Amino acid sequence: MLVAVDHVQLAAPPGSEPEMRSYYTGVLGMTEIPKPPALAARGGCWFEAGFVRIHVGIETDFRPVKKAHPGLRVTGIETYAARLTAHGAPVTWDDRLPGHRRFHTEDPVGNRLEFLQSR
Repeated sequence: MLVAVDHVQLAAPPGSEPEMRSYYTGVLGMTEIPKPPALAARGGCWFEAGFVRIHVGIETDFRPVKKAHPGLRVTGIETYAARLTAHGAPVTWDDRLPGHRRFHTEDPVGNRLEFLQSR
């Protein structure tokens, strides 16, 4: 029986860890958590905020996907969108999901992210 999503794995190109750390901690406000030593040698980085965990893994032949994305629930969505905009991140509002306010953005390597809040 499924009980929860443990984490979402996103990909990034080799050498992009500094950019990803800056974005996920500085822009999104997440905390970097240490990877277990056996996995740290592969590169990448892990982040969390409350029960939300995002793992960034390194892919040699990285290409960002344009449709797949994590959907992240937030509070104060207008304020959160303003925070991203202030940091130069693109914010594209989408009102096609009934009962929700939501927007999409991209991280520094082009991974699509969705942020939503129930109305």
